[in-house]
Amino acid sequence: MVLSLTLKTPSDGDILFDYSKNRINSEVMKLLMDLARARKIEASRDAMFSGEKINFTEGRAVLHIALRNRTNTPIMVDGQDVMPNVNAVLAHMKDFCGKVISGEWKGYTGKAITDVVNIGIGGSDLGPLMVTEALKAYAVGPNVHFVSNIDGTHMAKTLKLLNVETTLFIIASKTFTTQETITNATSAKNWFLDTAKDPAAVAKHFVALSTNAPKVKAFGIDEANMFGFWDWVGGRFSLWSAIGLSIALHIGYDNFEKLLAGAHFMDNHFKTAPLEQNIPVILALLGVWYHNFYGAESHAMLPYDQYLHRFAAYFQQGDMESNGKFVTRSGRTVQYTTGPIVWGEPGTNGQHAFYQLIHQGTRLIPADFIAPAKSHNPIADNLHHKLLLANFLAQTEALMKGKTQAEVEAELQKANMPEDQKKRILPHKVFEGNRPTNSIMVERISPFTLGALIAMYEMKIFTQGIIWDINSFDQWGVELGKQLAKAIEPELQDKNPVSSHDPSTNGLINFIKQHL
Repeated sequence: MVLSLTLKTPSDGDILFDYSKNRINSEVMKLLMDLARARKIEASRDAMFSGEKINFTEGRAVLHIALRNRTNTPIMVDGQDVMPNVNAVLAHMKDFCGKVISGEWKGYTGKAITDVVNIGIGGSDLGPLMVTEALKAYAVGPNVHFVSNIDGTHMAKTLKLLNVETTLFIIASKTFTTQETITNATSAKNWFLDTAKDPAAVAKHFVALSTNAPKVKAFGIDEANMFGFWDWVGGRFSLWSAIGLSIALHIGYDNFEKLLAGAHFMDNHFKTAPLEQNIPVILALLGVWYHNFYGAESHAMLPYDQYLHRFAAYFQQGDMESNGKFVTRSGRTVQYTTGPIVWGEPGTNGQHAFYQLIHQGTRLIPADFIAPAKSHNPIADNLHHKLLLANFLAQTEALMKGKTQAEVEAELQKANMPEDQKKRILPHKVFEGNRPTNSIMVERISPFTLGALIAMYEMKIFTQGIIWDINSFDQWGVELGKQLAKAIEPELQDKNPVSSHDPSTNGLINFIKQHL
């Protein structure tokens, strides 16, 4: 039984997926594949790719795959091919990036742009932030900064780093009404005008990723510098769209296209590979196996590459916002658990923080280990990277093999310590092993391979949503808190105590009023 798969990319080396360190055998895999077929994974996949409105609660198609459709084959929504509009926005992005990176685009004093600030939140922030960090080795354009949090500290700290004359702000909000984003954008504009004075100068330093032309224009942004996208692009899948403008400005549009090409490569694999050789499907089924049959509550993503330090944080949204649902597509309460808690940090940092729990804790924590064979920074004659990879390999082996009591006894026999101390310490040094991991390796973290890795996890999440019979593409869970915040915010404008909420919330509001 073959327990690894290799995908050969056109020019970025191989992608290796090794799932041999799992609690599976041929019978388990057959049953999991039967489950996938019973849930009609292939039909659901084809429905997504053909533009059906599978996000039925919002009446929308789910077509982030169209944004990276490098073959330009028609993709239809409501009888219209979306590709001409997709290509028009990409052409707009290419032209704009060329002007900024070359220095042709000037600020209000005639200076070129040195810094770009992306102001957005959620999908308008997490994806571009993760990708620009992951692809720092490919940077050719301005420095990029990201402001998302409504906490004024985030904006204030960022503005201290910037020169008004050479900074470009990207305001990323489809509706141009997102509270956090527009509040931050307004503060950025006020900071800019404190120095620039002339409101007409705003057009040289602010662009919009939005579809609300009147509000964009009212803000002072030239509509010619408004980059649109569509309701079939979900926020957590939007880095491939105009939302990725900060990526393209930082790494260059050519590299942005390679990112799209890598995702398209994985899309084709997911669309055409038999289920038994389909990496996203296997990843999804293994996750279901541990989550629903072993009671695993979380899933760790452990990249052994410092450039990927935001990878797990990005997929916290990608996975948990997609599959954190308790109602089936038919509106019934599920009788099983759905989305896992997703978390992780880069190796080797995590080894000195939380791996103890993975190795010897009482909770089963399946983990994906991700690593490139080659480093962008092979310092000290590549010693650092060899040590990194040695740890990457050792951890998955240790989690699989563990250490038996007999092995610990043999080890302690060689130790120079009293026998009673050996007996005391012995049980603490036993590792049960049989802790499941997947190993995912690429030749190097490049725009293409990163695009492929992101798409791989996107399709894994989609597959699990189908198996759990939930809608992975809405996010009603974020709405209630927003509604309540709008009601509470006016109550913080004076010192009068409130009593209209539950006792706990009343007490918290009144404490804030006393100390604000």
